[in-house]
Amino acid sequence: MIPKIDTDIGISIYSTSTDGCGGKIRQNAEDFLVSEILSDKTMSLIKQNDGYAVYKLKKQNIDTNHALKDIFNKTGIRLKSLGLKDASAITEQYVCSMKKSKIIQNFSTKKFSIEKVGFVKKPLTKKDMIGNHFTIKISEPTSSPSQFNDYDKILNFHGYQRFGSSRPVTHLVGKSILQRNFPEAVRLLLSFTSEHDSRNTDLRKRLADESSFKKLVSEIPPQMDLEKIVVSEMINHNDHFKAIRALPLSIRRFFVQSYQSFIFNRTLCLAFENDEELFTPQDGDVCFDKNGILGKYENGLDQNLSIPLVGYSYYKKTRFHYYISQILQDEEITTKDFYFKEIQEVSNEGGYRNSSIHCTNYSVKDNIISFSLSRGSFATILLREIMKPTDPIGSGF
Repeated sequence: MIPKIDTDIGISIYSTSTDGCGGKIRQNAEDFLVSEILSDKTMSLIKQNDGYAVYKLKKQNIDTNHALKDIFNKTGIRLKSLGLKDASAITEQYVCSMKKSKIIQNFSTKKFSIEKVGFVKKPLTKKDMIGNHFTIKISEPTSSPSQFNDYDKILNFHGYQRFGSSRPVTHLVGKSILQRNFPEAVRLLLSFTSEHDSRNTDLRKRLADESSFKKLVSEIPPQMDLEKIVVSEMINHNDHFKAIRALPLSIRRFFVQSYQSFIFNRTLCLAFENDEELFTPQDGDVCFDKNGILGKYENGLDQNLSIPLVGYSYYKKTRFHYYISQILQDEEITTKDFYFKEIQEVSNEGGYRNSSIHCTNYSVKDNIISFSLSRGSFATILLREIMKPTDPIGSGF
């Protein structure tokens, strides 16, 4: 039985047939450890002389965006991350200054610390981060996680956090933006509720009434900062388009990317259910090579099958177009919808994503699982196959 929250984010199958070990994750902060892996080449470029400063950010109980915002508020310096790490873990990641300006002295708060590593001649980008290493404890399993050994046969779904975890709404907001239905985008962002998330449910229900915004704006808690931006903009201008555009650019892009991720998840499921080969590339397939270079499949090369991410430049000539076209028709969306004349900065041309997870350094000891994943893959998707939880959110996902 596939949990409803899985189907809500486009995942309707399991990649593996083994029974899950059950159990829970994230019972304590130290149960879920994540550290970024930079390429050897990038590490060799980090020097102690002048340039763009590189820092190691260690955090818990705060996500990356809010940690960087807090750093800016305290220091006036904007830093850019190579990847996003959620709040429900102890994480280590690299962040980089975008200007050769004032250097941050090492400091810490209750939720994070930042330490200067060195300098680089050019700001780091996402391509410098090749993956993440995880150490995760499964508490109270009904059987041993060591029985699972299919870690090399897992489809590369986008995980729960891509969609809001216990409140899976980001892709729905993204779809409304694509449909140019900005009133619906505002409504969903403010008032969408989930059975898995009881926090602020009463407030969200009241925010469904736009006439109550002036009364409610002072009740919006700090963790609902995006909602506060939208409500304040609606109070000042009563314009849904302006309210959405008042959100940070990274967030607006994230909403569209989340819907793109939903379509990708559904594509993987449809292809799997129709017995498409998803782990070994075939003639005519588009693939990434070991250096992350995209190209057509060539026999004898070390390549990983990739599947299109839909956008306005979507490439139709793959064996997955049949499934993608079915999904787009069902969703009442076209590829042209991903190009915005109104807000060109959130237009998305599309791209490609590996069809399966590349997992290395996998080991299990005393219900503690360690492994490394390439950039962009989700540990929760691997854990979903190992544990097969009947209630993912209740199990700590």
